[in-house]
Amino acid sequence: MATLYSRRVLTPEGLRPAAVVLDGSRIAAVLDAPSGPAQDLGDAVLMPGLIDSHVHVNEPGRTAWEGFETATQAAAAGGVTTMVDMPLNASPVTTSLDALHQKLAVAADKLWVDCGFWGGVVPGNAPELAAMAAAGVMGFKCFLCHSGIDDFPNVTRSDLTAAMPILRDAGVPLLVHAELEQPIAEALTDADPRAYLSYLHSRPRAFEDAAVAMVIALVEETGCPAHIVHLSSATALPLIAAAKARGLPLTVETCPHYLCLTAEEIPDGATQFKCAPPIRPSENREALWRGLLDGTIDLVVSDHSPCIPGLKLLDTGDFLSAWGGIASLQLGLSSIWTEASRRGATIAQVSRWMTTAPAALLGLTDRGAISPGMRADLVAWQPQTPITITAEQILHRHKLTPYLGHTQQGVVTDTWVGGSAVVAAGQLQEPAGHILRRTP
Repeated sequence: MATLYSRRVLTPEGLRPAAVVLDGSRIAAVLDAPSGPAQDLGDAVLMPGLIDSHVHVNEPGRTAWEGFETATQAAAAGGVTTMVDMPLNASPVTTSLDALHQKLAVAADKLWVDCGFWGGVVPGNAPELAAMAAAGVMGFKCFLCHSGIDDFPNVTRSDLTAAMPILRDAGVPLLVHAELEQPIAEALTDADPRAYLSYLHSRPRAFEDAAVAMVIALVEETGCPAHIVHLSSATALPLIAAAKARGLPLTVETCPHYLCLTAEEIPDGATQFKCAPPIRPSENREALWRGLLDGTIDLVVSDHSPCIPGLKLLDTGDFLSAWGGIASLQLGLSSIWTEASRRGATIAQVSRWMTTAPAALLGLTDRGAISPGMRADLVAWQPQTPITITAEQILHRHKLTPYLGHTQQGVVTDTWVGGSAVVAAGQLQEPAGHILRRTP
């Protein structure tokens, strides 16, 4: 057995001095003080490891964009102990049982943290869904608009009417990229492609609001749980709140880039800020924070979506043609804590948004709290310590991120996965991750 002691352990009762006794991969006991030798973490906050349920690893097939080894190292360095890989932009995309098996085979020996997998819903693959669910995918992702790659086409309402009862019966959620293209009032034909506002106006909040309304109607119709990914439109929040008040099985996530960045600060040509849906103005950001604080938004995850730097078209700064996606897997805790603490939020709230709520989405009952019997997935960090983000610190395959040069609060020092130290004193140790499968 091993014991970790800190004067600030986040227990279900709150932050307090405690000794956490580890027995292999599990927490054996939580004591007021050590009963023997212990690793003294001082005043570092010891809390459950983060769970990031929205990561694009892109392996196999597009491993030049990212990969399981670099992604899970970055996750560990950021205090993430469990992550879930999206069905794109790997090649093949994870829309069949065979493609899932290919992904499991390449991931198996490269994981520094635990990793689960989402399947995908695309037109015509309904016959594959039950078998993929039985093989342990956490649920299924779909797009209501073009996904960015032709091998993961978007679905229509009729596609979802066929797929959602299958997912409901399998006990897994449908994840939805919620943008439905609508007529745009503003003409964009003469828009300057280097101007961020040109891109922002091409994907207005109305696209998201219409998609969220359709998803809510389908949940009501089919009874299938649905999860809205990367919500950026604050004007969708009343729809979501009303659906939840009616008891519909609907959950919602947003991302650090929507909570920490604003349209006003994005320079023309700075395509490292491009993502879909887009980063919106500051008033929208503040409304998202209100939705998170009041519980309308359930969780915060990275939507780590890197690409090779050339696809960002930094040489031309063309927002309309550049790849959309933000690399941030390693930076979630510090970026969210920086903004959350400014708004009076607590460490316990951040842990709920970034660990407890994602665990519930994934059906993981064995992690997300420091309690006897739970997995010993833990992170120690110093909330008061500032850090300025540099490329040298980043373990993602590519270092391009809009957070470069930002000074944030909060530094991860140690990460344990199943009781094994994968990061100690800020340095990578040994991989300890396993493939994670959803169980009924």
